[in-house]
Amino acid sequence: MELTERRRKILRTIVESYISTAEPIGSKAIAERAGLTCSSATIRNEMAELERLGLLVQPHTSSGRIPTPAGYRFYVNELMEEHTLSMQETQSINNQMHMKMAELDRVIDQAGRMVSQLTNYPAFAMADRRQQATITRYDLLMVDQNSFIIVVMTNLNVVKNKLVKLPTDVNEPQLQLLNTLLNTSFVGKTADELSPELMHMAEKAVGSAYGLISLVVSFAIEVLEDAGRAVHTSGANRILEHSEYQDVDKAHDLLSYLENPELTQLPRAMGDSDTTILIGPENVSEALKDTSVVMASYDIGEGMRGVIGVVGPTRMDYAKVTARLNYFAESLSKMFGKGEAELPERKTAPALQAPKEKSDDT
Repeated sequence: MELTERRRKILRTIVESYISTAEPIGSKAIAERAGLTCSSATIRNEMAELERLGLLVQPHTSSGRIPTPAGYRFYVNELMEEHTLSMQETQSINNQMHMKMAELDRVIDQAGRMVSQLTNYPAFAMADRRQQATITRYDLLMVDQNSFIIVVMTNLNVVKNKLVKLPTDVNEPQLQLLNTLLNTSFVGKTADELSPELMHMAEKAVGSAYGLISLVVSFAIEVLEDAGRAVHTSGANRILEHSEYQDVDKAHDLLSYLENPELTQLPRAMGDSDTTILIGPENVSEALKDTSVVMASYDIGEGMRGVIGVVGPTRMDYAKVTARLNYFAESLSKMFGKGEAELPERKTAPALQAPKEKSDDT
């Protein structure tokens, strides 16, 4: 649908006015807001034509017009200008996102500590993201002629930013052009997919343009590679309470593995199963070859599942450990489902005990 420039201005003014006030707007107000020099009668005629095209509607005979769904669609497709976030808006979003992720990390860490106490084994807790991390949006915010802020947002609700200082000048139009290019060619891709796309871009971009693109995309790759890597371990020294680990060398290797702050290779729950038990050689990691790992998964929401587990000797009481982990996982799923931020108090209720075996007399 093609509209004259005057009709486009009138439609845009009506849509934006109605978004702001929720009230119909008349011809005189439209002329003032749109900066039109034509008469009110001319504007009314144009509104009547827009109404005939299905873009406006007159709710009452004596009132002005309001947009129809088709009018909103035309506005979104043809008239809407891209909104650039202010520094304050960006900082507010970043703060809220960081608080949310910090709260999740705190709860996961607390869960690991409680599981270790309940089972008397070393425990781990982590967020097991079911979807691959991709960048959904880039924002480049000008600071001064030699620096700008990179803001990247992922599909896992992670927002990261970085201040970049340059040896040469950069201006707002350059950043806007770069921002458009990034949001056209470098979104919806995983870290593994961004690198080839960057190499392909090297064939088309030249000079400082490619340097800036490479700078931003390299930061995005770092963010994606870090997504979902945090693992919280608790009670590693509890392994020393079990006779299998009285051997200092054997205990040292396992303790080093569990206390590694960059630990990313702990087993993950398999498939959609709520509980996974890996015994001895079934574990991929060499450090876990003489141990067993029991894991239970729970729903966090927003495309994520949590995993809690314990590491112990192969002679561990699997029934008891599994019952306790399952109960704890169910409690966590309910907690996240209700949007709560506190874990339940440690309980010694029968629900935490291993299920009783059936009698042969039954």
